[in-house]
Amino acid sequence: MASYMGPGAEITEEKLQEKARKWQQLQSKRYSEKRKFGFVAAQKEDMPPEHVRKIICDHGDMSSRKYRHDKRVYLGALKYMPHALLKLLENMPMPWEQIRDVNVLYHVTGAITFVNEIPWVMEPVYIAQWGTMWIMMRREKRDRRHFKRMRFPPFDDEEPPLDYADNILDVEPLEAIQIDLDPDEDSPVYDWFYDHKPLVDTKFVNGSTYRKWNLSLPMQSTLYRLGNQLLSDLADGNFFYLFDMKAFFTAKALNIAIPGGPKFEPLVRDVSKNDEDWNEFNDINKIIIRQPVRTEYRIAFPYLYNSLPFKVHLLWYHYPTVVYIKTEDPDLPAFYFDPLVNPISHRHAVKSAEPLPEEDENFELPGDFQPFLQDTPLYSDNTANGIALLWAPRPFNMRAGRTRRALDIPLVNSWYQEHCPANHPVKVRVSYQKLLKCFVLNALKHRPPKAQKKRYLFRSFKSTKFFQTTTLDWVEAGLQVCRQGYNMLNLLIHRKNLNYLHLDYNFNLKPVKTLTTKERKKSRFGNAFHLCREILRLTKLVVDSHVQYRLGNVDCYQ
Repeated sequence: MASYMGPGAEITEEKLQEKARKWQQLQSKRYSEKRKFGFVAAQKEDMPPEHVRKIICDHGDMSSRKYRHDKRVYLGALKYMPHALLKLLENMPMPWEQIRDVNVLYHVTGAITFVNEIPWVMEPVYIAQWGTMWIMMRREKRDRRHFKRMRFPPFDDEEPPLDYADNILDVEPLEAIQIDLDPDEDSPVYDWFYDHKPLVDTKFVNGSTYRKWNLSLPMQSTLYRLGNQLLSDLADGNFFYLFDMKAFFTAKALNIAIPGGPKFEPLVRDVSKNDEDWNEFNDINKIIIRQPVRTEYRIAFPYLYNSLPFKVHLLWYHYPTVVYIKTEDPDLPAFYFDPLVNPISHRHAVKSAEPLPEEDENFELPGDFQPFLQDTPLYSDNTANGIALLWAPRPFNMRAGRTRRALDIPLVNSWYQEHCPANHPVKVRVSYQKLLKCFVLNALKHRPPKAQKKRYLFRSFKSTKFFQTTTLDWVEAGLQVCRQGYNMLNLLIHRKNLNYLHLDYNFNLKPVKTLTTKERKKSRFGNAFHLCREILRLTKLVVDSHVQYRLGNVDCYQ
């Protein structure tokens, strides 16, 4: 904007030229190609998938002399292998998807392939999708006659990873698991329920970034009904008395176990009897209590029933009684009298004498008198659903929220936070206790996250000339990562000249002969190597299972 230079002042030709030059300079700085370390970073276009396919195929197992200079790059990429595996596994196709295409960032030598996506999902939709999976799998288990489990590992130890282009590319996959939705009953979600990113180009999502959602009431109630199998029916907080987080913390601090709850190591060791502030020998009144105090008392009133209360928590004693009853029958009206609620009888009510109107009053209601809101219906189609959602567990009691990564959404953790049903076998009760123990320990150790400067690893990789992007089928990306991991570990073994150790394609490390003591000492790897090998082994099992499904050897239920 030209600056004001007083009345009658005019901009001379030189000044105009100067301004134009500065403007040109500024714009060229803003929009020119960035030069960094003498390298021009042009805007990258996606490469065709055949490019990375050819690179991986040519490099093979890195035994060719042609690629001897790439070995160093492969070994350097080993540092980022765990990250590549995490990104691969978190973007895994769900049981209701046949194929999932993912954005991929790969090194130009084929050293490493990253899945460059974050699987954002809407919480209520994701839980409802898994709820329908549960129903379909239970039905399949009930109806299927000869169910044959998959063989693990799916491929032999000495069978190299399949080539995607030769074996899988042209094979049509079998049907995925999808429940048959009713076009009338499930109409709010019928058209998009099993889409990869549901509602992505609609008003219910903030846009292509897919970070916020806002669903209508009919949608939420339909999703709540579909996801009901995985959700808890408990709305009353009093059910969790002496079985909630503070009770577990107190039990851990006092080194006692709530019946059905987890057991921990003692928080304070070697507490001697002499340190107690009260016992039967120093009591002024010499009241000797012979029967032991019940565990529940000691947790409910820790300062009253314990000698050394240390790091204990006071519990919430009682919540207001919940009088909401979940309706099973959708045809019932929104407001009805449930037989579970005892009728309030009028037998013992004291009948008070009705006050008689005074004699001189001649009050009459007009003939056209109507009560307020006479024409307003008592309830609409959404009333019962709205009341149900009001008492529903999170995230169904929200109309809007942020999308979360799929692997961050707990599907069944409400199960083990309740008392284990008595008719379950011992192994299930033990499993509940172990899960609960981990849950309590994590909650106890949780600290609010520190604010950190966000660094984007993939962005910095993408801005170099060594990385390209493309879109691949998830199974192909998985096969590439498994092959790359195998090459990396193999190169590391041969780098140390351990030719007597053999790494097979399922990532088992075996000696090829009886080793001497010296060879055994030389062939010891650290924890990081074996941890990486085990994670790769797990990933290979998962990817191979998907490969078997895509080849048509197993169906989606197996």
